[in-house]
Amino acid sequence: MRDATLTAIIRLVPLLTTIQHLEFTSQSGPNSRCAWSGQGKGTVKAVIRGNTIRFHERGHFIPEGHSRAVPFTNVYRWEVEPNCLRLFHERRGAEHAVWLFDLIEDEASSTLVSHDAHLCGDDRYSARLTPLTNGFDLNWHIEGPRKDEAIHYRYRHT
Repeated sequence: MRDATLTAIIRLVPLLTTIQHLEFTSQSGPNSRCAWSGQGKGTVKAVIRGNTIRFHERGHFIPEGHSRAVPFTNVYRWEVEPNCLRLFHERRGAEHAVWLFDLIEDEASSTLVSHDAHLCGDDRYSARLTPLTNGFDLNWHIEGPRKDEAIHYRYRHT
């Protein structure tokens, strides 16, 4: 089991370093009070240092029902570990990064899944990463008393 996980992560790391573009769709479910549905698009600059790959993201998000785009920036930090791929959001800076989840291989497929859901207050964040030849998809699900969100990211190198 450990060798299979290592192999999946080893195969994914070179792919992470080539990512240049992202698109995402967010969809609020019936139990959402956030109404955060819409489409986003942007660029990614991957910066590699040791076992860490940072995605510096910049783009625009158009909320559903609006014609005006809202700019966004993110820094996501991927840390490559022997048995998992850790994901952090550096919205408060590198020193105060928010751990989101550890991705491990799903034994039933060629995807990586969050080992445990990330808890943020009463909200639970989980994800599934699917490697592709030209990038990867990262599907998030956020559940909580006020949230019922699905976000589908498409990261590509071309």
